[in-house]
Amino acid sequence: MSTQELRKEAHDLDVTVWVGKSGVGAVTDELADQLDDRKLVKVKFHRSAQGGTTVEELADELADAVGAELVETRGNTAVFH
Repeated sequence: MSTQELRKEAHDLDVTVWVGKSGVGAVTDELADQLDDRKLVKVKFHRSAQGGTTVEELADELADAVGAELVETRGNTAVFH
């Protein structure tokens, strides 16, 4: 599937993983489990998680941690495949 097709599919997805002040390390297992069960997972980064970094940086870090593809970031959310 192309990135564009994945983005279209992700549009109507609900957020199922939230990253808070505990950071990305606290949600890597949850994200990995969800990616085992479904093709796309939408993650929301709370402001408290950012601590001087950007959502893009956090999303890249999370993608690396679980071996996922970052489909897109928009605002405070990211979509992983």
